[in-house]
Amino acid sequence: MKNSKIYPWVVVGLLWVVALLNYMDRQMLSTMQSAMQVDIAELGKAENFGRLMGIFLLIYGFLSPFAGAIADRINRKWLLVGSLFVWSAVTYGMGYATTFNQLYWLRAFMGISEALYMPAALALISDYHSNKTRSLAIGIHMTGLYTGQALGGFGAVIASNFSWQSTFHVFGIIGIVYSLILVVFLHEKADRPGKQMVPESVNQPKQRKESVWKSFGLLFSTFSFWILLFYFLAPSLPGWATKNWLPTLFTENLGIPMNQAGPIATISISFTSLIGILIGGPLSDRWVMKNIRGRMYTSAIGMGLMIPSLLLLGFGHTYAGLISAALLFGIGYGMADTNNMPILCQIIPAKYRGTAYGMMNMVGVFGGYFITLLLGSSTDQGNLGSDFSKLGLVVLVAVVLMIVFLKPKKEYTYTSDEQANIQTEKK
Repeated sequence: MKNSKIYPWVVVGLLWVVALLNYMDRQMLSTMQSAMQVDIAELGKAENFGRLMGIFLLIYGFLSPFAGAIADRINRKWLLVGSLFVWSAVTYGMGYATTFNQLYWLRAFMGISEALYMPAALALISDYHSNKTRSLAIGIHMTGLYTGQALGGFGAVIASNFSWQSTFHVFGIIGIVYSLILVVFLHEKADRPGKQMVPESVNQPKQRKESVWKSFGLLFSTFSFWILLFYFLAPSLPGWATKNWLPTLFTENLGIPMNQAGPIATISISFTSLIGILIGGPLSDRWVMKNIRGRMYTSAIGMGLMIPSLLLLGFGHTYAGLISAALLFGIGYGMADTNNMPILCQIIPAKYRGTAYGMMNMVGVFGGYFITLLLGSSTDQGNLGSDFSKLGLVVLVAVVLMIVFLKPKKEYTYTSDEQANIQTEKK
């Protein structure tokens, strides 16, 4: 099966489920605050809840570059399997937590295990898919994240009907079982770009593996990579803000309980993010075959849609206004998100993809950590909406910098056959 023409899409399907579990496990916590604070009183304070969400992001972000470097050097299959197994076991264990400190350290450990997933998953998908299908393939994988985010929004509903402890137990067990399924069906690409090959004979000198620090040095010496980092950071700020605080914003601005606000907020964002991906992925794959900056233009359109939506989210106080803003944000975010890794592949050599995405992920997650804590304080001070709206300015600056300064490279963007076909079409 692994040698069949459809197997690259099988890989996408297998990892789609992992992506769903990844974000569902994260999102559940943000909607179960009310249920959990009955047993753990410290969670009644927004600042403490922000700390709980923030420690995950801090650990996750700090380890992301090293996780990416690991993904470039070892078997990605086993890295993915191990990551899923560990974070699912942690999710299961959270159901036994009885104190804030226990939750805090379990959440930190989840940050360690989940940091290993995204660079390895996106690099593996990029290995299996050519330029013609890469944005769509990665986009489909990202829909798993949004679906998981949406389902995680029902954490409060499940907790109100059963218990928050049983919610963690059930989804933890599901992840553990699925990790065993991946052992059987997920395979590494044998000829992946940059993979260290075994010498063919004893007379052939063994290749010396490049140090992690040399990889980091090469990336940071590339000007376009610095632009890429800010381009990734800018939408990450409102992205994490909506993940962690949009249910609270809906509760405050609409005056509805969390078990209603959670599903409304997460589903509206997640559903339209799927639409954004289904628009942005195919559009980008076609556009880049005609214009090397096609992926960037697609992403810029998506980020442009996010700017007015953030203003509406911040200042809207009606169902129609807030839901419309969430829908617009989701479309824009999906269009941009599906092109993150494909744009990176146009800038950075193939053997550094995992490392580069890990660095980008670190910047995005550290931004998420900062914005999670900031909005926690904003909530306590009654300024959540206005601080939400200010994030649109950051996105605007990123769009301008990306269009003006980001320079994709033809040799990284197209295969030799694709370059030949493009030249033939021009003639």
